[in-house]
Amino acid sequence: MSAPLALAVGDPAGIGPEVARRALAARPDERFVVFGAPWASAGSNIEFDDLGAVAEVPVGQVSAASGRAQLAWLDGAIDAVRAGRCRGLVTGPTCKEAIVAAGTPFTGQTERLAERAGLPGEDVTMMFLGPRLRVALVTTHLSVRDAAAVIDGARVRRTILHLRDALGRLGVETPRVFVTGVNPHAGEGGLFGTEEQAFAHVCAELGARGPMPAEHAFRAALAGAADGVVAMLHDQATIASKIVDFGDAVNVTWGLPFVRCSVDHGVAFDIAGQGVADPAGMLAAIDLAIALTREGP
Repeated sequence: MSAPLALAVGDPAGIGPEVARRALAARPDERFVVFGAPWASAGSNIEFDDLGAVAEVPVGQVSAASGRAQLAWLDGAIDAVRAGRCRGLVTGPTCKEAIVAAGTPFTGQTERLAERAGLPGEDVTMMFLGPRLRVALVTTHLSVRDAAAVIDGARVRRTILHLRDALGRLGVETPRVFVTGVNPHAGEGGLFGTEEQAFAHVCAELGARGPMPAEHAFRAALAGAADGVVAMLHDQATIASKIVDFGDAVNVTWGLPFVRCSVDHGVAFDIAGQGVADPAGMLAAIDLAIALTREGP
């Protein structure tokens, strides 16, 4: 019997525990270790590990208590996968502000995962894999000014290769990858910026098309001309993904020594505790984690 999946529910003040509970109920044949406060209606396929973290927090609000709990659960789930107790990781939405309020510098789960795995942040790739659009990010949680300064051939190469690897794992035999530019019109031959010159040769070497204007890359991918898009900036990728695939896309961290899948939405404090949160995103993350960790051919 294969090891269970680890699931860190995220911020207990948000919708993470609710969508996790409802999604897990829809997958009774899969085993899970849930890192978060136990709930009464759990099935026999679920083991809880709350790590002694505080779970009673004000719902729908930022608090240091919720920050401590969600970070403890995330780290505990990562440790369980790295130790072989679990075979892959699924994560709910976290609140960066709450974690920082609890005294820990935190820019995002992707960066925390890399750190806990002993990897430089630039060695992993954030992706949003959805039914209509699959996009990988060269930079993640940086200001536009800082992101443009660090984009280079090595980062673009890593992202193209990671996206191709992910697409191959999903059954795409010869992935066609389009690469966006940084600037409007991909720089228009240097008229609007020259950042594209730092990685145009990488696209050519790897047989990826680009750099090209971002709007063209996404439109072409949606039309079926490409299997995936490499985007330079966080919002360049997420705006496109969340317009066409919100709730169905899965946030995947590629380059880790284990599978990690997550919802593509935030903590949704405005509807937390009301019982109306849609579990589709969590269910999509669970299903992709199952597919990527499935044993055998």
